[in-house]
Amino acid sequence: MELELAGKKALITGGSKGIGLACAHRLAAEGVDLALAAREVGPLKEATRELRLVYRVQVSSHSCDLARADHQEALMDVVGDVDILVNNAGPVPAGDLQTVDDQTLREAWDVKVFGYINLCRRVLPAMERRGSGVVVNVIGTAADHPSADFIAGSAADAALVNFTAAQGAASFHHGVRVVGVSPGLTLTERLIGSLQKQSLDRFGTVDRWEDLLPDDPPPARPEQIADVVVFAASARAGHLTGTTIVADGGSGRRSVF
Repeated sequence: MELELAGKKALITGGSKGIGLACAHRLAAEGVDLALAAREVGPLKEATRELRLVYRVQVSSHSCDLARADHQEALMDVVGDVDILVNNAGPVPAGDLQTVDDQTLREAWDVKVFGYINLCRRVLPAMERRGSGVVVNVIGTAADHPSADFIAGSAADAALVNFTAAQGAASFHHGVRVVGVSPGLTLTERLIGSLQKQSLDRFGTVDRWEDLLPDDPPPARPEQIADVVVFAASARAGHLTGTTIVADGGSGRRSVF
């Protein structure tokens, strides 16, 4: 299937690890030039080196704190116009209303909610002027399955799903699409680290973390989520906007009985 992505330019936030890095590989394989943004310099440099080595595309890296508006502005000033924006940065801490204090909540939302919205605010006018472009917001299934133990993420995901719906419907009049992808449990470095801590607490060793993985369904691989993101960004999804694709292996639709 020809995705008609060759020669385009994409900005991927959180592009040095996990789903973001998987998206970078999939897009680069389609001939897309890349700008990767992430906070940690080491993984960002390694990801950039690997992508340049494997694919014949341009790759630039940008170390920045996407919780900060001035860093967001500086990033877009350097990167310039893009054809595709993949909003992916922003881990949100677990915890209930009393556990997640005001500062923690604001810091998480500065990246995951305001970061996504602010970057959209920067890229959409140029996309709409030329009549083409796609934003893919990587969100999360807590929007559909909120939990009091994940209060910050549940509210953030719901906000982004609705932001995607509203902006996607409006931008389509100008030839621009805004789509969401909500992964379920995905086997990223972050998940593995969390499971290793649980394994240490339960078994006295980090080595049994795989014993804690669910198998019905098993977690997605980052590449499986990236495939959905790349399809959503492609011409093959040209009538897809204002909607969020849930990629959770059907777990959210299974009966608890």
